[in-house]
Amino acid sequence: MREDYIKEAQKIIPDPNILVNVVSRRVKQLKFGQKPLVESLERLSPEDTALREIIEGKIDYELYKPEDDQ
Repeated sequence: MREDYIKEAQKIIPDPNILVNVVSRRVKQLKFGQKPLVESLERLSPEDTALREIIEGKIDYELYKPEDDQ
């Protein structure tokens, strides 16, 4: 993964655990055939694509709170 992408994505999702989870979930989706939400002139790894999607505001996350189930 590109260090500059990681640093930029951390500005959007500062918690490293959440960032890892968001990226890993998106990487799985990309590997199963979902199309990237960003365009790139260079060939990016699925991990870098997921980071770029976060940086460009194409994907977001929502924290699960158990009290939401009630």
